[in-house]
Amino acid sequence: MAEAAESPGNAGTASPRPLFAGLSDISISQDIPVEGEITIPVRSQIREFDSSTLNESVQNTIMRDLKAVGKKFMHVLYPRKSNTLLRDWDLWGPLILCVTLALSFFQSLCVLGYCILPLTVAMLICRLVLLAEPGPVNFMVRLFVVIVMFAWSIVASTAFLADSQPPNRKALAVYPVFLFYFVISWMILTFTPQ
Repeated sequence: MAEAAESPGNAGTASPRPLFAGLSDISISQDIPVEGEITIPVRSQIREFDSSTLNESVQNTIMRDLKAVGKKFMHVLYPRKSNTLLRDWDLWGPLILCVTLALSFFQSLCVLGYCILPLTVAMLICRLVLLAEPGPVNFMVRLFVVIVMFAWSIVASTAFLADSQPPNRKALAVYPVFLFYFVISWMILTFTPQ
């Protein structure tokens, strides 16, 4: 009868024992062997070894990355159809090119980067406006915001760059900046969520 009172299905007055109450008293003998094997298939071991760089020396890692960048530069110099560039992407090559370009016009690049701030604000406002119902009013609000922020970026960058150019070449210096900000503005305006 005492056993029936402790069973979970019985509504006896005795408090039920916890489900795993007696497990702490059980000890497993060291003599019981574990059955089965834990192995990694040979094919996945090879793949893991090839992609793991934890045990690779720094020199080998740098050389491997430089060879990969060199192969990608060769694809640019001798263009051919290849999907491997899209699958094996990195940012080392663009970093090298941007740093190289920055050594000659670092000040201008810095100014252009900071003057993107109004367009970044335009992007945030346009994303918020896109949360509302689409329609002509929605587009007109986004168009107005992008035009104002585009003009703000142009004015800010030309104010910084005007002193670095001779007076007769200011328009020539502003034209590429205008195109740069125009493309970014166009991308902000034409973005639609999927």
